[in-house]
Amino acid sequence: QVQLVESGGGLVQAGGSLRLSCAASGRIFSSNAWYRQAPGKQRELVTAITRDGSTNYADSVKGRFTISRDNTKNTVYLQMNSLKPEDTGVYYCHAVDLFRRNYWGQGTQVTVSS
Repeated sequence: QVQLVESGGGLVQAGGSLRLSCAASGRIFSSNAWYRQAPGKQRELVTAITRDGSTNYADSVKGRFTISRDNTKNTVYLQMNSLKPEDTGVYYCHAVDLFRRNYWGQGTQVTVSS
């Protein structure tokens, strides 16, 4: 059974940092991503990484967020620095396996206070 388990969310003041983790089991994934959904808004792509380490970022987080992965642990990380109140939302881990099937984590809340 495939599971994506996120951790690391919480409440932080503006300018602070958080590190999210997404531990995967049951599959080898070709790519991983982090999405977020703010209250009243659509879910949006924050950043993605392929198995060989290629990355892309939303313009709103470039220079502040860093995605990385540890293939030996099947875990993906999102380091978030210089957090802003507009980064508040539920952050979801997403993965695509070698058969192009999509998987989602349960989401973890990130709240940035001003």
